Amino acid sequence: MSMITERPATGAVEGVAEPKASWRGAVAARVRAYVALTKPRIVELLLITTVPTMMLAADGLPPLWLVAVVLVGGSLAAGAANALNCYIDRDIDQVMKRTRRRPLPTHTVTPRSALIFGLVLAVVSVGLMAAFTNWLATGLTLGAIAYYDLVYTLWLKRTTAQNTFWGGICGSAPVLIGWAAVTGSLSALAWALFAVVFFWQLPHFYTLAIKFRDDYARAGIPMLPVVASLRRVNREIVLYTWLTVLASVLVWPLWMGPIYGVVAVVSGAFFLVEAHRLYRRTERGEAPKPMRLFHWSVTYLTILFAAVAVDALL
Repeated sequence: MSMITERPATGAVEGVAEPKASWRGAVAARVRAYVALTKPRIVELLLITTVPTMMLAADGLPPLWLVAVVLVGGSLAAGAANALNCYIDRDIDQVMKRTRRRPLPTHTVTPRSALIFGLVLAVVSVGLMAAFTNWLATGLTLGAIAYYDLVYTLWLKRTTAQNTFWGGICGSAPVLIGWAAVTGSLSALAWALFAVVFFWQLPHFYTLAIKFRDDYARAGIPMLPVVASLRRVNREIVLYTWLTVLASVLVWPLWMGPIYGVVAVVSGAFFLVEAHRLYRRTERGEAPKPMRLFHWSVTYLTILFAAVAVDALL
């Protein structure tokens, strides 16, 4: 019996349309796979800190064309670093439950294609920054890509439990890149904001590593929750949360206005409460619930840098 039937409305044969629909579906799936290589949710998080920093550096609104260049160039640079990270980590991604559905483990994209894609994005992003910004912003962009893939992914991630600490350097780079793109230099305020993001990354990522510690252990990755007790990890989470909040509050009397100060204190207090709550659960022998702090950490960073933007406009 034939499976080809007529469409009631037009009389067209369904079987004739299938190849075209199938082709479109395949193209859409391939596009989604390449987008997935760039880890867009991480890119979005990095950009949260960039625009407010540019506004602060410009003491108001920087030229919109410059904002567009830095956003596009920064997104492409982060996407390049993430795509190359997927290429390098393809051996462990297929072992971990959290990552086994990525394009390389599922063979949606070949390793060679991922490598070429990442390198092309890197060249385009650095070229864009070189053409429209300055040598410092361009050098920082190239350095961030190289550090993330060559230093963190290839070396630190697989060899030391301090990988998250040292890996925080490249994650904090967008603050410096945004400032340098506006001013052509790096001031003490730029480094102060860099410190806030740098310390913030540790409680943010350690909570994620707690949730997926079995995955990391299976892949042989020495994340701190894999090689240390939960008590030790949660102590570090509390420590770096305090350092994050202190760094953010210290920015207030030196450079910022009252709106930023109030937001830094209040949002920081909530951040500390959540960090101590996670620590107390471990001390009581209860199962940890790290994702509550993980999600709050994202909210905290967003609120804090929104305050930076508002302060820059006033």
